[in-house]
Amino acid sequence: MTIVERATELRTGDYLFPGAGGRKPMSDATMAKALREAGVPRERGTVHGLRSTFRDWATEETSVANEVVEMALAHAISNAVERAYRRGDLLRKRRELMRVWQAYLENGLQG
Repeated sequence: MTIVERATELRTGDYLFPGAGGRKPMSDATMAKALREAGVPRERGTVHGLRSTFRDWATEETSVANEVVEMALAHAISNAVERAYRRGDLLRKRRELMRVWQAYLENGLQG
């Protein structure tokens, strides 16, 4: 949380962790490199692993709609018709999902 809070203070664009130039999000390769440099071996942690863990938790431990979880993961809508009609960002629901995820992580670290 300290890193996120500090990054929020320094943010100058749309992304909390921007890539080079600030117009795109930081790449997964950059995040994976940061994990390796922090001493986390591949078999102990990956960028995709965290996203997969979140997805499994959301499916198994919450009743949050699949659409909300997928949007929280920034997954593209593959169905062209659904993509054409979906206009909202589900921000309020995504924010609540992230609040519950944060509580889950904090309780897991304490227990």
